[in-house]
Amino acid sequence: MGKSAHGDGEVLVIGLGRFGAAAALELRRLGHKVTAIEKDGFLAEKFLGRIAHVVHGDASDVGVIRDAKAGRFGIAVVAIGSSVEASVLAAANLVDAGVPAIWAKALSPEHARILDRIGVQHIVRPEADTGRRVAHLVGGRMQDYIEFDDGFAIVKMRPPTETVGFTLEQSAIRSKYGVTVVGVKAPGEDFTYAVPSTKVSAHDVLIVSGPTTLIERLAARP
Repeated sequence: MGKSAHGDGEVLVIGLGRFGAAAALELRRLGHKVTAIEKDGFLAEKFLGRIAHVVHGDASDVGVIRDAKAGRFGIAVVAIGSSVEASVLAAANLVDAGVPAIWAKALSPEHARILDRIGVQHIVRPEADTGRRVAHLVGGRMQDYIEFDDGFAIVKMRPPTETVGFTLEQSAIRSKYGVTVVGVKAPGEDFTYAVPSTKVSAHDVLIVSGPTTLIERLAARP
């Protein structure tokens, strides 16, 4: 099927769970015309009016994909998070319908391998990323954590005791730990860029950047 046969900027999203809903709403915000297929009637109803079209149906059923005229979409996102079988069947139906660009959420490395074999070009593993982030966030000093591919991270964290009541220059975090305090947020106030004379209080939140291993060392401090 030629490129011009596909709807310009039209995206089909399969599944409106957390991942699918976030993708659908953001795609709409970015100016795409979004159609979603959702098996759960309650979820389907919840998104009526929030995206262009919502179809209540099971995308693992080839008839549902045919009725949605899936072949006219330039992009499809398979966001099914509850069943590997349903995800694979939906993806296979989209491949058969001739959708040129398919993105799919994989629940495991095995699932990712099957999706790859049936012709899905873009495989997303949000659980791997989320799992790593959650491991850092649960019960620790960190409140948010973003790690980049090259072992560099930016975190939002509560201040270690040794920084409280001192300026950043006095506590010498950078020379002691090799990380940079980028910003400081006091309760109820906006973030301010950190300078050597910034004084840290116990209720502040710090934004810290640096190599992941060094940030983890700082976060382990009492």
